[in-house]
Amino acid sequence: MVAEIKSSRELMEFLSRENIRFIDLQFTDILGRFHSLTVTRNIINENLFEKGVPKLDGSSIKGFTDISDSDLLLKPDLSTFALLPWWTGEYKAGRVICDIYLGYNRGRLTKDPRYVAQKTEEYLREHGFDACYIGPEVEFFVFEKVWWDVSIPSRGIGYYIDSSEAPWDSKSPSQDYKIRIKDGYLPSLPQDTLVEFRNNVSRILEDYFKIIVDAHHHEVATAGQCEIDLRHDTLKKIADNVQTYKYVVKNVAKNMGLIATFMPKPIYGDNGSGMHVHISLWRNGVNTFYDSDDQYAELSQTARYFIGGILEHGKALSAIVAPTTNSYKRLIAGYEAPVYLTWSKSNRSAVIRIPAYHKGRDTSTLKRIEFRAPDPSANPYLCFSAIIAAGLDGIKKKIDPGDPVDENIYKLAVEKKRELGIEKLPSDLREALQCLQSDREFLKPVMSDELINTWIELKLEECEQVNSIPHPYEFHLYFDI
Repeated sequence: MVAEIKSSRELMEFLSRENIRFIDLQFTDILGRFHSLTVTRNIINENLFEKGVPKLDGSSIKGFTDISDSDLLLKPDLSTFALLPWWTGEYKAGRVICDIYLGYNRGRLTKDPRYVAQKTEEYLREHGFDACYIGPEVEFFVFEKVWWDVSIPSRGIGYYIDSSEAPWDSKSPSQDYKIRIKDGYLPSLPQDTLVEFRNNVSRILEDYFKIIVDAHHHEVATAGQCEIDLRHDTLKKIADNVQTYKYVVKNVAKNMGLIATFMPKPIYGDNGSGMHVHISLWRNGVNTFYDSDDQYAELSQTARYFIGGILEHGKALSAIVAPTTNSYKRLIAGYEAPVYLTWSKSNRSAVIRIPAYHKGRDTSTLKRIEFRAPDPSANPYLCFSAIIAAGLDGIKKKIDPGDPVDENIYKLAVEKKRELGIEKLPSDLREALQCLQSDREFLKPVMSDELINTWIELKLEECEQVNSIPHPYEFHLYFDI
């Protein structure tokens, strides 16, 4: 099922041999949504893909271009070609991820998120690193039905979640094994109702898209919280893989009569979905984050400076790695989500954790840091690039991350936190955007001012939309005033 395509000629031959009639040209917008333009085999030729497909109206993609300069080209990256498993009729279909170019031979669109990832990889090489390896843990929920109504906000709004796993479900047989709130970590059959679903997703990722899955499991929350762990890869490739992963999860869910969401916090009172990002930097085939002489966590000075950069810019980073108003309903104490800007070994209450499963030089390749603030609503190209830019700024400026905090930070007294100088992440998206506005220089090597400004503008618009509509819980709090 996997096709290794290296040239336009090979692609043309493969299309003919396998009777593939359609190709989806896929790309990611600024906000992280996947888009697709389908072309037929009738117009596909070697020159078309090499010059770019002239079919994209950039003004119709939120944040890309103005209507006065909207002609964009899609140039496929043939290494991402894959057959699509959902098309099983007489004709087959494939997909390919594209880079976006300005029309009239003016080069790349600087707001193309994939371009940002490519620039970040160049920036890494300028700093003397061959590559960074990134392994994201992308969590999500799978529900049986979700209903909401915002069609007439002045009439009232609301939502409802239906899941046979959930303790509030009353439609499934009473003898079913429900998953209690915050008690869904690694249950076995029959309590875990989504094993077959995750097997199907994993099979399709590996067999059709060449994406290696390390493991999958039910996560802590009730009502179908899942995690499927992708094998680590370099920045651009892993961002491609995350977008493909989301695409496959949603399509498999739909084909099984389910619905999947990467919304960070859909359920009140239970854990939200994170996207913990594991990172290491490499030079000449050596993991620069490992140091056998370090007694605390076998962590190198390079890694400590990298951590220092992330902590220094952590508040500004929040606007990119936790980019929705809903993200900050996840980032509250008590739900295994980080709140405090500090680091530690094997401590999940810190925003940066140093995994401590193994020790010794024979496992030096596994040495990494885990940044726990990101969530799956983030655009992976921008998220991973911003994290790397912050870490490289820490290395460049030799930013000391301070001492690790090895206690449960959630339970520390306020005075103790103040004594240790522990700062909090922003409490909402608007605060995070204000932090980004005042702390953006570290992003300049990989993101244009135009992109950062557009990001802030689009996200402030979301804040206004959410803040302007009465919330149902406000009726509970204030209706009898």
